[in-house]
This record gives sequence, C-alpha cells and structure tokens, in this order.
Amino acid sequence: MHRKLLFFALATAAAVSAQPLADAVHSRIAGFEGTVSLYAKNLDTGATFGIRESQPVRTASTIKLAILCSVFDAVARGQAKWTDPLTVTAKEQVSGSGVIGSEFSAGVQLPLSDVAHLMIVLSDNTATNMILERFTTDAVNAYLDRIGIHTTRSLRKISMSTGVSEAGKLPENRKYGIGVSTPRDMVTILERLEAGEIVSQEASKEILAILKRCQDNTGIRRRAGDAPVANKTGALDALRADVGIVYSKGGRIAMAIYADDMPKPVWTPDNPGSLLIADVSKILVDGLGKK
Repeated sequence: MHRKLLFFALATAAAVSAQPLADAVHSRIAGFEGTVSLYAKNLDTGATFGIRESQPVRTASTIKLAILCSVFDAVARGQAKWTDPLTVTAKEQVSGSGVIGSEFSAGVQLPLSDVAHLMIVLSDNTATNMILERFTTDAVNAYLDRIGIHTTRSLRKISMSTGVSEAGKLPENRKYGIGVSTPRDMVTILERLEAGEIVSQEASKEILAILKRCQDNTGIRRRAGDAPVANKTGALDALRADVGIVYSKGGRIAMAIYADDMPKPVWTPDNPGSLLIADVSKILVDGLGKK
C-alpha cells in the first residue's frame, strides 16, 4: 500500500511540474511565424517533452549526424579505414557551409577522418558530398534500418542531382531536400550514443567528442552557459534546426528542435528560428532538469 501511495505521489508531482514547462514552451513559441517541432528527454530521469515529435521534418544538415554514425559503422565493419584518402573534385564541390568547396583545390586528397570531422564541426557541405560519394545515401539508410530507425532517411547529396537514394526518389519525399527525420528519431540516436550503443562504446564516445566541437553556437549552445554541449545544427532559407545534448547540472538533456516555414530568409546569428531554438532549449534544460 505504501509503495502504491508513493508511486501515486511521484506521478502526481511529475504531472504538476510538467505543466509549467509546457506553458513556458508554448508561451515562447506563440507568435512565431513558422512551425515548431521538438522532442527532449532527460537521459538521467527519463522525463520527456514533445511537440509534433513524431511528425516528419526537413533535416537540413542535422542529417549529417546519421551519416556520421553510418561511416563509423562502415569503418567498424572493415569497409573503410579512417586513413583512406578522399579526393576533392569539382563535381562534389558546392557552396554553403564549410571550407572545402571554397578554399580547397580540386585534386587535393584528405583522409576520411578529416572529411568526417569537417562535415560535423563546420557542417561542410562538400565534405558531406565526398562521404556520400564514397558510401552512398542508400548505405546510410541501410545502416539506419539495421539499428531500427526507419523514419530518418538520407535522401540526396547537397545541391546536386546525383546521389539520390531510393527513398529520395519517392515523390512524397522530394519536399524534404537532403534528409527527413523526426525529433523523436534524432533524440533516440543521441540517447543511444550516450549509452554507447551506436556501433560500439568507443565509436559512440568519439562521435560525441566530434559533436562537442561543433562551431555553430547560434542555437542550443547560445544559452547553455558553462554546460558542455554536443550538437549538430541545420539551416535553410526557411528553417533552423539543432539536435544535441546539454550536459547540465540537472541531467543530460537530449533534444531536437526544428523551426520551419519562416516567411523570409535571415542569414544572421539572430535569425528568428535560431533565437527560438536558443530560448526553448534553455526552457527545456530548466524544465526537465532534476529539482
């Protein structure tokens, strides 16, 4: 009887404490000109919060997290080595984020490890294309299927008509661009990384170390203070996205936040979507953290 009463009390307390979090999040996104989808989980307590968390979203560059995991899997399977050279080609060079497309000459060779790091740390688009040329979008999706993630798909190379996956050929997926996922899927990947379940304990640890070096601080990192953050961002004219873990005093808060359908492009750190992600991520850390 005492155990049942204790469980009821804890469940009631959790329900009561969740309401201010929901109020705070909805208050912040009220009036935002766009669509917000998010999911967050305290990996230490299990507390969660979501808005449209299972609805498909355009990933933009957050799909690069799934691509990176698949590369680690390929190396672990002996299908590649981190020292394998990848050649910069004019065909793969594209504009946008990163340095290979604008600062490297065609013909330069870089080890796979460096290309993978640039894909995440600088969100290098050309690095992403080089990796997808080597491993293919379909191989990324086959890996995701093996680990039980079926909604997240790598659809195509960046700014190219080649490198389209089978999923990318489906008419219903064309609107998603380079990738499709859900906030829940992305948090699942983060949670498995923290548990050491992506490829191996060692690989999971290294992937998180790469994410911790991400240089985009316009979203989740913006209000994190001194708390370490492992994240990957994404941006399109009408979208800002951030997927990451905040290692807060209240727990490891994994989150995926997507702000899409903004009416006009703003390519500055104060993009409305970036500011919303920064504010909402702080609300989630405070609201889901241990009291």
